[in-house]
Amino acid sequence: MLPIEILQEFNSCYLKIQAIAQNKNWLLLIADKKIDPEAATHLGDVLHYLGEAMGCVEEIVEVKFNQESE
Repeated sequence: MLPIEILQEFNSCYLKIQAIAQNKNWLLLIADKKIDPEAATHLGDVLHYLGEAMGCVEEIVEVKFNQESE
């Protein structure tokens, strides 16, 4: 898998998880406290760390792109 493909996969996962975090049913579950009260925090952590991983891969993609364009 090429670095750009990895970045695209991370981005796809990020967007899907972000959609869950903003989903009305998810928010109702949290509000009704029918799930672990830390669930919203955990989902936020997942988005944060996935974003951090994406940043690392972006740097690799950028370096490879610059090397190939020289």
